[in-house]
Amino acid sequence: MQILEINFRHHFCYCSKNLFVLLYLFMKRSVKIIWFLFFSGILFVVVLFAAANYGVFGKMPSLQELENPEADLASEVISADGLLMGKYYAENRSEVRYQEISPKVINALIATEDVRFEQHSGVDAKAVLRAIKSLGKDGGGSTITQQLAKMILDQGRGNIFKRSVEKIKEWIVAVKLERNFTKEEIITLYLNRAPWGNVFGIRNASRTYFQKEPKDLKQEEAAVLVGMLKGFIYEPIRHPAAAMNRRNTVLEQMVVADQKFLTKAEAAKLKAKPLITNFKPIDEAIGIAPHYRRALIEVMREWCKKNKNPKTGEPYNLFSDGLKIYTTIDSRMQKYAEEAMDAHIPGEQRKLNGALKYRGDNLWKKHENILEKAMKQTVRWKIMKEDGVDDATIIKTFSVKVPMKIFSWSKGGDKHEMDTLMTPMDSIKYHKKLLQSSFLAMDPRSGEIKAWVGGTDFRWFKYDHVTAMRQVGSTFKPLVYTLAVQDAGYTPETYIPGGPLTLGGKTITTGGGTCAYCLAKSINGCAWHLIGTIGVKRTIEFAQQCGIKVKIPPYYSIALGAAEIPMIQMLQAYTMFPNRGYNTEPVFVTRIEDKNGNLIHEFPMAQSKQVIGEADAYTMVKMMQGVIKEGTAKRLNSYGIPAEKAGKTGTTNGNTDGWFIGYTPTLLAGTWVGCEDPFIPIYGNAGGAEMAAPTWGLFMKKVYADSKFKNYTTQKEFAVPVVLKNDPILADANFYQTLKRGDIPTDDNGNAIKENAEDGSEYLTEDPEYTIENNETTVPKDTGKNTEPIKPKEDKTTTPAATILNDKKALPKPKPKAEPKSDDGGF
Repeated sequence: MQILEINFRHHFCYCSKNLFVLLYLFMKRSVKIIWFLFFSGILFVVVLFAAANYGVFGKMPSLQELENPEADLASEVISADGLLMGKYYAENRSEVRYQEISPKVINALIATEDVRFEQHSGVDAKAVLRAIKSLGKDGGGSTITQQLAKMILDQGRGNIFKRSVEKIKEWIVAVKLERNFTKEEIITLYLNRAPWGNVFGIRNASRTYFQKEPKDLKQEEAAVLVGMLKGFIYEPIRHPAAAMNRRNTVLEQMVVADQKFLTKAEAAKLKAKPLITNFKPIDEAIGIAPHYRRALIEVMREWCKKNKNPKTGEPYNLFSDGLKIYTTIDSRMQKYAEEAMDAHIPGEQRKLNGALKYRGDNLWKKHENILEKAMKQTVRWKIMKEDGVDDATIIKTFSVKVPMKIFSWSKGGDKHEMDTLMTPMDSIKYHKKLLQSSFLAMDPRSGEIKAWVGGTDFRWFKYDHVTAMRQVGSTFKPLVYTLAVQDAGYTPETYIPGGPLTLGGKTITTGGGTCAYCLAKSINGCAWHLIGTIGVKRTIEFAQQCGIKVKIPPYYSIALGAAEIPMIQMLQAYTMFPNRGYNTEPVFVTRIEDKNGNLIHEFPMAQSKQVIGEADAYTMVKMMQGVIKEGTAKRLNSYGIPAEKAGKTGTTNGNTDGWFIGYTPTLLAGTWVGCEDPFIPIYGNAGGAEMAAPTWGLFMKKVYADSKFKNYTTQKEFAVPVVLKNDPILADANFYQTLKRGDIPTDDNGNAIKENAEDGSEYLTEDPEYTIENNETTVPKDTGKNTEPIKPKEDKTTTPAATILNDKKALPKPKPKAEPKSDDGGF
C-alpha cells in the first residue's frame, strides 16, 4: 500500500511538471512577455523599496529621529547667569502631550484627513485605490501617518518622477512609524509638527488664533484650525470667507464620518456661528530681553558667515545647527531695568496725556502723512487690499468703531493691554501718543552688555530704540568738554564767559561760569563757546575715535546735541570716563558651543583703546559728578545709591527726547524717553532730568541692593590718578565751591534745535536765559574742513586755547566774573 502511495505521488509530480512544461511550450509569446513583465515588475518594486529603505535615494531617518525630529537643532541663547533667554529656530514649535489636546481637535482631524486612521497600518490601500480611480477628486490617498512621514522627510516639492520616489520613502517611514508607535503617539507627533502658516504645532496655533491651550478649544474653533491644514488660503485673518467655508466643510465631514462625531443638528448649530478668532501672533517676545535677542541675530549672522561647520563644510546656520550662544546679559539686571521703566514711565504718560488733552487733532496738522503711512502698514489695510477692496472703501472702515485690544500703561507687569471700543484710526493716534523708552547697561571695563531694553513692550512695539537714531541733546556736551580739558587745557575752575557769541551766523547771549558749573547746569552758550574754540572738525574726529560711527553733520549745533546718534554708540563713547581714559567696544557674546556642548569659539576680551589720558578722564568724572551733586540730575541724590555717581542729562527741542547717561565706578547705563515720532512734545519744562533720570536711579538702586552683584557694588568710589591726588582744584571742598560759581541758575534745556532746521544750526530758546540774534557772522561757518581750532575774540578771562595744550601747570586760573549789574542776557 505504501509502495502504491509513493508511486502515485511520484507519477503525480512528474505529470504536473510535464504539464507545466507542456503549457509553457504551447504558451503564446505575447503571454510569456506579460508574465515576464509582471514578475519583473514585482521584483523591481521590491528592489526599489529596498533601495529606498537603505538610503539610496537619500538618507532615511533613524527611529530616534522619527521620535523627536530635529528637536535639538534650535540654537539656544543663554544669559550670563545661566538662564535660557530664548531660541533661534527655523520652525517655531511648542510641543504638547496627547492628553493636552482636546478630543474635538483629534476627531475633526480624523474625520477630515484620515477616517480609517484606526484601521490601517500606515498606508491605506483602499484610500489609495479610491484616489487613483477618481484622480484625486474624492480626496487624496495619504493617511495621517503618511503626512507625518512627509513632514519628517521635508518632502512635497518637485516633478512627478521625484514625487514618485518620495512617495515610496513616505510609505516606508509610515510603516515604520506604525510599527514603533501607538496611534495616540502618531497623532500627537503629527499635531506637534503640522504647520499653520509660519506657526508650527497645535499649541502655538491655538495660542495664536484663540489665545487658548489646545485642550480648551471649542468644536468650531478646532474645525477652523483643522481646516487650515489644507492650505494657508483658509487662514481666518487674511481670508475669513474661505476660512468659514472650510470650517463648515470640516463640520460636515464629522457628520458623515463612520464614527459619527457630530449629529446633523449639532453641525448645523455650529455652522450658524460667526467666525470668531482672538488673533495675536506668538513671536520672539517670549523669553528674556527680546530686543537684545533680535539685535544679536545680526551679530551671530556675521559670525556664522566667517565660521564653517566641520561636519558639513558649510557656514554655520544660526537657525538649524543647534548652537549654544552664551551672552553677556544678566537676567537679574535685565529684570531690574524692565521694572525700573515700568515703575517710572506710567507717571510720565499721565503727565503727557494731560498736556495733550486739549490739542486734539491739532497735533496732527502738517503730519497727516504719518497717520496715512501708519494706516497702510496695518494688517487690516493689507488684508483688504489683498481682497481687492479699493482705497476709499478701506479708509472708511478706519472710522468705524470696533472691539480691540490696545496697549495701556495702567496695567502693570505683563498685562500692558486693555479691551476697548475704538476706531482703527483713533487706535493709531492713541498708540502714536504713547511714551516709548529704552535702557542699556554695560560694564565699561569689559564692554559686556548687562541689560538691554529696546522699548516699552516688545509684544506691542518691535522697534528697538537702543539702536535707533535720535537727537542726543546735551548728552553730547561731555565730549566737547573733554576736548576743552585735553586739547585746550581747561580745568573745572576755568571760567567760560557769558555775553553774546556769534558762530555760523547765529548769536547766543548767555551767562557764564566755571567749566564745572557750566557742565553741571548744562548751559548751552558755554558749549557753544567751547566748540568755537575747539573746532567742529576736531570734535567730529574725536567723537569717531570714541566709537560713534554714524555720520555727524559739520555744524556748531552738534555741541548742543543736534546730531542723531544711537544710544549704544553714545554708551561706548562714555566708557572712557569710568574706564580711566580707555574706550571699550560693546560685547554681546562670551562663547559659542555646538549642540553637544563642545566649545566652538571663545571670544577674547573687549577691544579697548586709550582715547584720553587717565588724569583727563578723572577730571571729566569729577565735573560730571557735579551734574548730580548740584546740576540738572540733582534728583538722583534721593535714590540712596551707595556709590559715587556721574553722568549727563539731555533734552531736545520741545522735550521730544529726554536722556540720561550715567555711571558708577563699575557700571554704565543710559536711558531715553520720547514718543515714536519726534514732533510730539512731551510736556511743560520736562527734560532728561525728569523724563529719563529716574529710571536710571531706580535701576541702580536695585542693583546696589542685590548682594549677588558684589563684583559691581564693592567699589564705591572712582579711583583717583596718582598725579591728581593732591590737586587742590579737585579736592571735594574746593570743587563744591567751584560748582557754585556761575552767573545764573539754570536748568538743562539740552539741545534747543528748531524743528524744521535742516542743518541743525538754527535754534529756538525756551528760557530767557538765551537770546538769539541773526547778526552778521563774526566767526566763519565751520564746514568741517578747518585744520586749526577756531579762535573766538580775545578775552582776558578766557583761557588761551591751542597755545599751551600740554602744560596745564602754566594755565591761568582766573576768578569768575562778578554778578552782572544790568540785564545782559542773564537773570
